[in-house]
Amino acid sequence: MTSDYTFTLDYYKDFYRRQLLEDTVPFWFPRSIDEEHGGYLLMRDADGSLLDDDKAVWIQGRAAWLLATLYNTVEQRPEWLEGARKGVDFLRQHCFDTDGRMFFHVTREGKPIRKRRYFFSETFAVIAFAAYAKASGDEEVAGEARRLFGQCIEYATTPGILPAKYTDTRPAKGIGIPMIMLNTAQQLRDTIGDPHCDEWITRWIAEIERDFVKDDIRCVMEQVAPDGSIIDHFDGRTLNPGHAIEGAWFILHEAKHRHNDPHLIGLGCRMLDYMWERGWDKTHGGILYFRDVYGKPVQEYWHDMKFWWPQNETIIATLLAYTLTGEQKYADWHKQVHDYAYSHFHDKEHGEWFGYLHRDGRQSSSIKGNLFKGPFHLPRQEWYCWQLLQNQI
Repeated sequence: MTSDYTFTLDYYKDFYRRQLLEDTVPFWFPRSIDEEHGGYLLMRDADGSLLDDDKAVWIQGRAAWLLATLYNTVEQRPEWLEGARKGVDFLRQHCFDTDGRMFFHVTREGKPIRKRRYFFSETFAVIAFAAYAKASGDEEVAGEARRLFGQCIEYATTPGILPAKYTDTRPAKGIGIPMIMLNTAQQLRDTIGDPHCDEWITRWIAEIERDFVKDDIRCVMEQVAPDGSIIDHFDGRTLNPGHAIEGAWFILHEAKHRHNDPHLIGLGCRMLDYMWERGWDKTHGGILYFRDVYGKPVQEYWHDMKFWWPQNETIIATLLAYTLTGEQKYADWHKQVHDYAYSHFHDKEHGEWFGYLHRDGRQSSSIKGNLFKGPFHLPRQEWYCWQLLQNQI
């Protein structure tokens, strides 16, 4: 490394640490902890004022994961451990239906409002339970994390076990299931351990590479037919560059775990390359939300907006790709997306990021928390990049 490069890494390491601990986390905590009913009150406006006291089960799990992870990796602050416990207890007491599946949306008190057909609430509960079990030493919660992970595997691998979204007329599968299961297994392995994680991780990566990565057209598909072929209809052609780039860094993380496995580095970097080419807005900067695989119009009317989380995933992926390969283009891309995101999404007055921008960078909404946005993608990005660089330099 040159001295200039080392200086740049030092800058980013300090920047991400400072943003995480002095800006992002303080926006959410301690004020979001619901001392009366447990869990977290996360649907907030720009200044942190509460917009709605309902609770998204996804975000309850994600917030508990964050607090427990900070306790495990940054500093053993009692308030982080206690905050994580409140989220875990709320999930265990209120967010499971009688059939063992989890709800998606509940009231402040924990009464169910909505249950969705997929099992992402469960995967976020797994990572929350596992991180908290490591922090607290609670073997009962650790066992629950492993049991729930096994349940997720059953959901992911048993056709017909969950309600179908479509009829059998045009069967399809999405990249979301192998992606979320890959990352859930990584989190479980890295916190409390599970002897089956490595085998499942290998299988899910193989499925992504075999069925979703299209090297001939330099693309990562969001949805394909069961045999991996492209479905030439609106939904089948729609790409989500930020999501594919998130999958790329999950694979690059696995490459690093497996002693810089060259095959996985190559796969993750190809995925990043393909979707940067398709997703980066060359006119205004930032990662676009949806694109069509053949360059046709996309039916979703928000296709050209800039959402917060694709920028977070791309910041991680580009930095991880650079530290693994040393290729200058990844350092350049990291700077581009970092500079764009922190100059457009970051709220310098109140902290944290706005969630939604128009294509030209104008703010679409002042909202900071809703059913889908909360303390996860941004703090995870800042935490991961800080930890990566702290171990790298």
